[in-house]
Amino acid sequence: MSRDDDIPPSGEPAIRVIAMPADTNPYGDIFGGWLMSMMDSAAGSVASRYSHGRAVTIAVEGMTFHRPVVVGDEVSVYASLVGVGRTSMKIEVQAWRRARHDDRSYQVTHATFTFVAIGEDRQPRRVPPLPADGAAN
Repeated sequence: MSRDDDIPPSGEPAIRVIAMPADTNPYGDIFGGWLMSMMDSAAGSVASRYSHGRAVTIAVEGMTFHRPVVVGDEVSVYASLVGVGRTSMKIEVQAWRRARHDDRSYQVTHATFTFVAIGEDRQPRRVPPLPADGAAN
C-alpha cells in the first residue's frame, strides 16, 4: 500500500524535530528507538496536559514502521487523546517525515500509547472523563 498521497493530521504537531547523525543506527538510518521516544514524549505531553499532572507510559500497541527516516528529515509527531478510563488515557500517535528540501510529507509510523495518571505518591489517580462530544481539551 502506497502512503505517498497521505496528508498529515490537521493542527500542530505535539513535537517537531530534525533527525540528526547521533540518532542513527549502524546502517545510517534513524534508529527506531529514537523515533519511538519522540512518540512517547508527544503522547506524554498530551496525557500530562489532559490529566493535569504526572502520567506514565504503561503500554504501546501496534507500532508499525512504514518508511525509514534519514538524517536531516524533519519529523513531526501528532498525538491525540482517543479514550479515557478511570486512571488511564489512550493516545493515538503518528510520526511523519519531510525531507529537508521537499514539501511532501510521509507517514513513517503510528501506534497507540496508554498512559496512567499518577499522584505524588506514585499511585494511580483519577482523570477527568471525556466530554460527551468526545473532544478533549
